[in-house]
Amino acid sequence: MAKRRPSGDGMVRKKEDGSWEGRVVIGYDEKNLPKTKNVLAKTKSECVEKLKQLQEQYAPPKSDKIKLEMPFGEWMDFWYQNYSKPKLRPTTRSGYEGRIYRHIISELGNIPLDQLTQNDLQQFYARLKKSGRLLHAEHYGKGLSDRMVRACHMNCRSALEKAVQEGLIRMNPAVGCKLPPKKAREMQVLTREEIQRFLIHAKAEGYFELFLLELTTGLRRGELLALQWDDLNLETGELQVTKQVYRTKEDGLLISKPKTKSSIRTVSLPPTLLNILKEYKESVNSRWMFPAPVKEDSPLDPAYIRTRLHLILEHAQCKQIRFHDLRHTFATIALGNGMDVKTLSAMPGHVSAATTLDIYTHITGDMLSEAAAKIDRGLGNEVAEDSSAATQNPLADFHPVMRRTRKPGTGCITQINDHLFEGRYSPTWPDGTKHSKCVYAHTREECEEKLKVLIQQLNAERKAIQNRMRGIVPPEKLTKKQRQIWEYMKIYPDETNYSTIAKGAKVTRHTVAKHYEMIQKMLGIQKTAPHPLLDCQTVPLMV
Repeated sequence: MAKRRPSGDGMVRKKEDGSWEGRVVIGYDEKNLPKTKNVLAKTKSECVEKLKQLQEQYAPPKSDKIKLEMPFGEWMDFWYQNYSKPKLRPTTRSGYEGRIYRHIISELGNIPLDQLTQNDLQQFYARLKKSGRLLHAEHYGKGLSDRMVRACHMNCRSALEKAVQEGLIRMNPAVGCKLPPKKAREMQVLTREEIQRFLIHAKAEGYFELFLLELTTGLRRGELLALQWDDLNLETGELQVTKQVYRTKEDGLLISKPKTKSSIRTVSLPPTLLNILKEYKESVNSRWMFPAPVKEDSPLDPAYIRTRLHLILEHAQCKQIRFHDLRHTFATIALGNGMDVKTLSAMPGHVSAATTLDIYTHITGDMLSEAAAKIDRGLGNEVAEDSSAATQNPLADFHPVMRRTRKPGTGCITQINDHLFEGRYSPTWPDGTKHSKCVYAHTREECEEKLKVLIQQLNAERKAIQNRMRGIVPPEKLTKKQRQIWEYMKIYPDETNYSTIAKGAKVTRHTVAKHYEMIQKMLGIQKTAPHPLLDCQTVPLMV
């Protein structure tokens, strides 16, 4: 087996005519797709040399701050901003940034890059596993999950591997670290009875066509919500999947290409579903197949449909599953009904059939019963059939129960899992922004009580801010940035953290530190400003 070249060094191969070709990624376009260049040579060594020169030609300019003795936190930030971030999808960046800036830099940021050892990393992973959780530790425990620890290791290893390539360190200390075992995430599927109850209630609440299409095709949530009527041929039943919708904090809803190249596909819909969609189209006045109920010319928000899914499951007396588990349900049912694996892998947009078999199919009770019946018949025995059980319909007495919607200003309650409820209240603050806070409880009744207390507290705080703002007029001789800081500190006079003020006022932390005391006196706040060094919560990041 040929030796694998290190990541980032490009690809070298021998062509049919005996010459050699080298190819390397030199950057990424505005859609985060890789841009490549190739070189040709008569020998392998010549090809490798040309490829190295090509890499140096297109390599990003090295910063003056990159030194052997630089802190690991600075290198981690530099690696993410210059090498990793440009290649990541917007939805993936938040996960990377949370791990890098919340855990890795805060714990290991002060250690010099060339002095970071495998033991430092090993102890860091052990701390994450034991007491690394920063949010909701009272509900989920103090330690982070094995999956999160492995993700932190992946980020550290990639950054250190790049440091080796840049000649900053000789060896990668992350290689050889012992990690928590990789566990396959438990997937859940709905039973046939649960599917029927689920669809009955989905129809009663106006989401029948959406969830029926999902259970029939196994599309990803973003792919399903990005569908337009132009994507569906109502004559042939061919559905073109060419885009997906997702949400970012900065830009809101965005439309992009699907997850992979194999995700761009054509799905054939059965005649029954096609007739249902034809009838449904008559009631939809939008180019989107599933438009937003309020916002004009916009698809449904993925977060909104996730909330609706949990409510419908609860009302239909089904177990709580993720939207992605509907995809698993489709694959499992299709396999159980005799669909071949090759065809099945193409419908969800998988790269290979192995992915479909290993991840997306589950052995259900019905499949086990059918297998046992087939074995029994193969042995020449008669399988006794209970006619009464076969004719009895378990759904005969099931009727959808429409729950009364909550009144505005009372928040919302969501069942997260079998033993945990979340209550959320999102009031609009005097500055026009929404501030969401949550409470958690093991029962719905307890969550309701906690939510009432939270609503009273937030409403009292909001009223106090409104009263404080009355009669306070900003001085005339303020710059734009000073006025932004003044507006924020007027609303939050008790806030003393420079970083928090900078984020809320949309200025730099340096600007806040420069004008904090002056604006504090203008507002009559009698509090001592924090020392700039004590205000830092993490290692200063490279810009």
